[in-house]
Amino acid sequence: MRIPFTFFCLLASLHTFAQNDTSSILTETKNTTVKLPVKIFNAQRLINANTVEMLKKGHMEFKVLHNFGDIAGHDGGAKTFFGLDGAADIKIAFQVALSNKLNIVAARTRGGGEVTQLWELGFKYRFMQQMENDKKNPISITAYVNTVFSSMTRDPQNNKEASFTNFHDRGSWIAQLMVAKKIGKISVQLNPTFVHTNYVVSYDQKNILAAGAAIRIPIKKRFAFIADYFHPFRSRATKDSLNANGISLYDSFGFGFEILTTGHVFHLNFTNSTNLLENRFIPRTFSSWGKGQYRWGFTIARDFIIFKDKKKK
Repeated sequence: MRIPFTFFCLLASLHTFAQNDTSSILTETKNTTVKLPVKIFNAQRLINANTVEMLKKGHMEFKVLHNFGDIAGHDGGAKTFFGLDGAADIKIAFQVALSNKLNIVAARTRGGGEVTQLWELGFKYRFMQQMENDKKNPISITAYVNTVFSSMTRDPQNNKEASFTNFHDRGSWIAQLMVAKKIGKISVQLNPTFVHTNYVVSYDQKNILAAGAAIRIPIKKRFAFIADYFHPFRSRATKDSLNANGISLYDSFGFGFEILTTGHVFHLNFTNSTNLLENRFIPRTFSSWGKGQYRWGFTIARDFIIFKDKKKK
């Protein structure tokens, strides 16, 4: 069953967003007098980064995310069908729009490291949306906050990532601000992020600030290049301690290509991150592009209307 499933995912271009408004993206019209909201990105997520985009009030998005195994390196190559035989991480998520400015997220992630069986609850809030021909709203600003807990069995060994002693140790949370702007046809975004993990090994740090960035560059009307990057800031003492314990950490980087069709947005993407949750891949990306430890990834999403906006005519 693995081979048919894998080829199905590849035929879906490894990153599928089912949307009802894609046809409008392909048939954009210019109006220099009306102030219209600017659609900076075409999906809620690029490679690893969330985007400033929000669901419309009353809509629910069901989403399945999947990262495969290493394409190359020691654990990749032909013996693992270039990573397609295995799964590095899997996530199933629901996002519900209570309003055009507030979305609620609930998700279950398998986990791609020592800490697994992760449950996420979060919310996404829009502070500002870029508007055409409006100098008062030149950018879009959205915030995302979540809390995550692990339900896995405690690791009996001491000083391991899953050596939990109580329920509190199982948790982590992030606070992320997304600031984006469409400049001409190019979309850019900054993702400053704060990650807190309640329990870490003795030589690591609980609080990490990270700088993230994302970009979309159209190549043709229906084809674009996309990429995102995260760099976590650790103290020199923490880096030295991790290295002394044989742990090498890397920045998360992913790139891919976006294909627009009527009704869908397809992303073909590659990343060195194994974990799908920001709580995990920002502070704990152990895979290196230079060692061939990068992988295919995809997302399949579908938008449903669960209630109608009574204020909307």
